[in-house]
Amino acid sequence: MIDPLTKEERQCLFWLTRINGFGALTVEKIWNSIPDKVSIYNIEGKVLREKGLLQPAQAESFDAFRKYEKRQEIQEEYEKLKERGIRFITPFDQEYPKGLQNIAAKPMGLYWKGRLPDRDYPVAAIVGARECTSYGGQIARFLGKELSSQGVQIVSGLASGVDGAGHMGALDAGKPTYGVLGCGINICYPKENYKLYEMMERTGGIVSEYGLGTRPRPGNFPMRNRIISGMSDIIIVVEAREKSGSLITAETALEQGKDVFAIPGRITDILSAGCNRLIQQGAFPLLEVGDILDYFGMTHGKMLRIQEKNQKGLAKKEKKVYICLDLQPKFIEEIVKESGLPMHECVGILLDLELEGYIVQEANHYYRKKL
Repeated sequence: MIDPLTKEERQCLFWLTRINGFGALTVEKIWNSIPDKVSIYNIEGKVLREKGLLQPAQAESFDAFRKYEKRQEIQEEYEKLKERGIRFITPFDQEYPKGLQNIAAKPMGLYWKGRLPDRDYPVAAIVGARECTSYGGQIARFLGKELSSQGVQIVSGLASGVDGAGHMGALDAGKPTYGVLGCGINICYPKENYKLYEMMERTGGIVSEYGLGTRPRPGNFPMRNRIISGMSDIIIVVEAREKSGSLITAETALEQGKDVFAIPGRITDILSAGCNRLIQQGAFPLLEVGDILDYFGMTHGKMLRIQEKNQKGLAKKEKKVYICLDLQPKFIEEIVKESGLPMHECVGILLDLELEGYIVQEANHYYRKKL
């Protein structure tokens, strides 16, 4: 049973989380060591340092934040959260994500906009390379859409590439999706995902443990990743280099006792190296959406690994061209060579297939199948 905080205790905890140089572990140590929470304001930094709770620089920062003006400034910031549609959620609140309660260095305060994941439905994190391939982006979006439509909630980091594609897939299905930021919740990073940020705020949720205005520094993201994995029941890695933030998320998930799924790829592809290595080390290879639904024990109909078009409706020459394509874009000269058709015929057929919705032209004369 969670013992709720009083208003004064909540404000004190908020104040602690806003002290420069204090991470989640430091805040938790202080909070658990002082029975009378509101009295923390009146303790000098050197006392906490003598107790082994603070380093010298942290003690100085603590004393600076104890000053009346600074306390008032943080109090006003706290009072204005509600006006901005932001909730401050602590481990002592019923709505705090249950998956975060037992992780190492659990966030002692979360800023939340929008809604929270439904505790009655499973959660999967879809993570991967920021500079993913066209194939990786398609697969992430496909997984986001298909899993969401079957009742699996999608969490990711609202980053470029795989993360954003996974979120978009959930939104394609008309379902909420949840983004964990490595900066203040009032900052959209990267900026090009602002429309996605707005849509998620309206239909899903956005969360951060960083105070308002905190810039997206590189060191923030590994800490952000522990929240992504902590909120999720499983982690799905779509594409990743051998040394990447996605693998940090996967490693954190394994430390938290979570299972990891990875999309296998060609051994010559740099962005498949991380996934293939995870599989070699014991991650589950993800071959179709049904693998995830089976894992959660969810009933599902027959689901295709890739949504192939019904080739019976295509003319003989159209089939010839269509079967030359896959999810990786191919240049037209390669398609001409593989199909054995003249260039002018191939161009006409590709145009017809594109207009009929069978294929997509990714760039100038590069074509792929439509997922």
